[in-house]
Amino acid sequence: MFNSSKVPVIDFGLSDILQQAQKLVGKLSISGVQPKLSVKLDKKQNMLIVVSEGGEYILKPQTATFPHIPENEQCCMDIAQELDIEVPLHCVIPLKDKNLAYVVKRFDREKGNKVHQEDFAQILEANDKYRGSVEQIGSKLKEISAAPGYDAQLLFERVVLNFVLANGDAHLKNYSISYKEDGIRLTPAYDIVCSRLAIPDEQEESAININGKKNRLSREDFDKLADYLNVPLKVRYEKVEGKLEVMKKRIKASRFSKADQNKFLDIIKERLRRLGLSE
Repeated sequence: MFNSSKVPVIDFGLSDILQQAQKLVGKLSISGVQPKLSVKLDKKQNMLIVVSEGGEYILKPQTATFPHIPENEQCCMDIAQELDIEVPLHCVIPLKDKNLAYVVKRFDREKGNKVHQEDFAQILEANDKYRGSVEQIGSKLKEISAAPGYDAQLLFERVVLNFVLANGDAHLKNYSISYKEDGIRLTPAYDIVCSRLAIPDEQEESAININGKKNRLSREDFDKLADYLNVPLKVRYEKVEGKLEVMKKRIKASRFSKADQNKFLDIIKERLRRLGLSE
């Protein structure tokens, strides 16, 4: 991730995050409720430093409202990677005060150059990132992608994974495209968290509609979505079916407490049952 054998140092703590972010007011465009900082590696000091331009990574610290989010995102992204879903390089690193932060490599940068990228709130010209549907994303993606059938399949796999991992906050901004030399393509998956673990009384299972619904989602809803996207039957659920042990291994290796590990596993088992998939 850092092309180094040493983990870089972060010379500020959780209490300094707001001050660091204020330095970039008007300059930083990374949106979201969770505080986020653009950082780059100072190779001489082996230190991640906050920058307004030329950021190589995004740093997301702990939050007072939703504890253990860095550990949560790290675990979910590890699971995605283990299930052969493309994700950017990522890790958790301690701040100066030992609080953990999640750090992810920016995939809209290549060799220091910016890669043009748009999320589907922009593409669909949506004023509210929670108003819309996966079908709208899929329809537009198939219209503009250089590999429409394959990207539609990748989109469906990520929607299924978000459901299985109980990520109820995958909104329009959490799906994006990149403008590559060979055409427009779906970007790697990002911002995957088990929101149900962080918010036990979360109201909705999906941030945007799937088959016209955000709650009480069933296998039928996902099959109808797959039909709409023309995803072949044999590949629809292969990334998650029979993969409980793979997910369990990642969860047990995570920084979650034992209690949260067990809660997360129970959530996944319940979601797999609702999809009629084997563990």
